[in-house]
Amino acid sequence: DPNPDAATSYAERRRVFELPRSSWEDYDTELISAGGGVFPRSAKAIPVNAHIREALGIEGKVAKMTPADLMKAILQSPVDLLWNGGIGTYVKASTETHADVGDKANDAIRVDGADLRVKVVGEGGNLGLTQLGRIEFARHGGKINTDAIDNSAGVDTSDHEVNIKILLNGLVNEGDMTVKQRNKLLAGMTDEVGRLVLRNNYAQNTAIANALAQSSAMLHAQQRFMKHLVREGHLDRALEFLPTDRQIRERLNADHGLTGPETAVLMAYTKITVAEELLHTSLPDDPYLSTLLHAYFPTELREQFPEHLVSHPLRREITTTVLVNDTVNTGGTTYLHRLREETGASLEEIVRAQTVARAIFRSAEVWDAVEALDNKVEAAVQTRIRLHSRRLVERGTRWLLNNRPQPLQLADTIDFFGERVEQVWSQLPKLLRGEDLEWYQRIHDELTEVGVPVELATRVAGFSSAFPTLDIVSVADRMGKDPMDVAEVYYDLADRLNITQLMDRIIELPRTDRWQSMARASIREDLYAAHAALTSDVLAAGNGTATPEQRFTSWEKKNGAILGRARTTLEEIRGSDEFDLANLSVAMRTMRTLLRTHT
Repeated sequence: DPNPDAATSYAERRRVFELPRSSWEDYDTELISAGGGVFPRSAKAIPVNAHIREALGIEGKVAKMTPADLMKAILQSPVDLLWNGGIGTYVKASTETHADVGDKANDAIRVDGADLRVKVVGEGGNLGLTQLGRIEFARHGGKINTDAIDNSAGVDTSDHEVNIKILLNGLVNEGDMTVKQRNKLLAGMTDEVGRLVLRNNYAQNTAIANALAQSSAMLHAQQRFMKHLVREGHLDRALEFLPTDRQIRERLNADHGLTGPETAVLMAYTKITVAEELLHTSLPDDPYLSTLLHAYFPTELREQFPEHLVSHPLRREITTTVLVNDTVNTGGTTYLHRLREETGASLEEIVRAQTVARAIFRSAEVWDAVEALDNKVEAAVQTRIRLHSRRLVERGTRWLLNNRPQPLQLADTIDFFGERVEQVWSQLPKLLRGEDLEWYQRIHDELTEVGVPVELATRVAGFSSAFPTLDIVSVADRMGKDPMDVAEVYYDLADRLNITQLMDRIIELPRTDRWQSMARASIREDLYAAHAALTSDVLAAGNGTATPEQRFTSWEKKNGAILGRARTTLEEIRGSDEFDLANLSVAMRTMRTLLRTHT
């Protein structure tokens, strides 16, 4: 159908599908656009006209083609989407033979991933492409996941059906419901279950999009994670067609990362191994996570049978699955492994901390607002916001692991920080000074200019400056101060002592391997800790005076000499042509000297 009317063709295909017995010969050819038709695969040749040549991008004046050649032309047509919904493998890699594929019936029409001219491939059927074919298509600029990702909503639907039936069958067995009532209730939940599983599918695709936006930058971390999975006996890289160490070196030199299909495979292994480990901890039993269990089920079940949900035989498995999806989809594939490397914390401790950080910084609200912008702003803008949010949560997770007793009590920690962090965050535009304020305003303006609503742009612009609110709330609690009083001094110091510029230099440090990443993270955390400690000193020296300026003046009088020397050293470092661990370590030592001078 060279120039189809989507509504008309859909209605006709549905009519044919619903016939008791049907074939393509039942399709009303009067509804097909000029030049199209229904042709049998058994024909010796099929006439090819100008309409077909234009639709399929066939060059020259070809007048007829064999069915196999025409089907290859369809596969290689220059359109937006190639959708595979049937049985068979139609695309391989140029490095593979047809014998490698193992689908002899389609050898005559199979094409190579490099020869596809579509923008996107979707796999409704299983193994429509070989994994190497997917990778080849992706490395030539195509958008593609794996069949497992594209079909995940179907699998998720089956999981929901089984888990809902387990719950309802228990009610039937207890005499609280008849089989007829059960069946009616099941049928009535169909649409909502569909929405629930499609949201999960959407979230997985978002996670892959985020990963692809950072693919080259994260390749070192992904390599370390793959090696870890191999050592633990979870992964066979060759079997899954994941790149070898040599291939990774080549990609690093070319500034290339993992493709979408490779990312999808690694994400699957992440979720499987993390869920397996978390099931053997106490985390799935934490009362705070009961909200995840309830959110898994349709509204009617949540409202009518809340007490039966918490006694579901598979409640721990369901809770763990939802938690792992949320954690990996928002944090990324290597997130948990990297934090294990950096902090030495257990998987349970890291997931607890990330769950708390997401709640404190209200990241779910941000991601929902970003999702509402689908087809209203560029997808790259949405990805940028999600990655900003992810960075904030990751920093918050590290802070919670390093500064709070472990394992975290979820509800108590969220209650302690939540409202007070929000109190400070809401006043950021008034609190920020100098470069911090300029950065805030620049991000805000950039986002609003490309169509992001003001409320969301305001929230996102505050991400970089919102992380220290954890230190601010802690200092306020320790000193018995109002968080806003502490915040005023904290952000004032950031400007006066040029701490923001120093932090920018630290963030620019390379992190091409694990040790550089850990050194960078360590010196950054040291600077945040020093900043918080200096804030405490200035508050203590201020004798209750009203303004940050007056408090700083009081502190400066007591520490004038050492402050002068520190400023001179820091100014020399800021004037350096290059910044590395050497001069930035000296800068940190200089900052720490200020902490040893207070009386």
